Amino acid sequence: MSSALVMPGGDVAPLERAGEQILRVENLTVSFDGFKAVDNLSLSVDRNELRVIIGPNGAGKTTLLDMICGKTKPTTGRVLFNGVDLTRMSEHQIVRAGVGRKFQTPSVYEDLTVLENFEISLPSMHGLFKSLTFRRTPQVRARIEAVADQVFLREQLERRAGQLSHGQKQWLEIGMLLMQGPELLLLDEPVAGMSPREREQTGDLLSRIAAGKSVVVIEHDMDFVQRIAHKVTVLHQGKLLSEGSAAEVQADRRVIDVYLGH
Repeated sequence: MSSALVMPGGDVAPLERAGEQILRVENLTVSFDGFKAVDNLSLSVDRNELRVIIGPNGAGKTTLLDMICGKTKPTTGRVLFNGVDLTRMSEHQIVRAGVGRKFQTPSVYEDLTVLENFEISLPSMHGLFKSLTFRRTPQVRARIEAVADQVFLREQLERRAGQLSHGQKQWLEIGMLLMQGPELLLLDEPVAGMSPREREQTGDLLSRIAAGKSVVVIEHDMDFVQRIAHKVTVLHQGKLLSEGSAAEVQADRRVIDVYLGH
């Protein structure tokens, strides 16, 4: 069992790190009024892996991400990230440990420019004192421009976020996560509402991100899943139904019966 050290400020540091696994979910269960939204679920994600989670509505996909990022506390089980149990940590501690979460609906500051949205995502802007003493140095500008290039928004830096298309807002939120330097990104339906061209660009973006980070994506579009996934996990009624390559899970009769066939 991994152990952890509590540091000043309440942060938790690992005393040991998992080998190739960055995330391990062990026997995770959460019940709401007697209903098990996730039921004794175990899975693991490797470093620099792009994992896609699929399954019918009510399968427990979003609830799983909620428990990883601390939004929901499990009834039993644990979530290990770099050997540290995230279920013992608050949401802000989990973010600072290196886990970034993007929800299904884009959450950006629409009255601010794209540049300003990137700025306020910097760890150096977290906290009143840090925000008051923040300066837009050449190094900060260069970092923002590099992330903006990565998420196709370099030419949009001076535009207000509210003027962006839906797809561009999705990219902006992914870029805001990247500004925080996470090791693990959790993305809930990142291509929902995008045009075919935007979906193609987002697939390329996620593949590039996964070259240096681990990414877990919830998605329904099987064409998109086939294009990006290193491995696919299928959930059904809160349990692990199937796992493997996109081709393997698509050929699994159980997956066809409960999900793909519908």
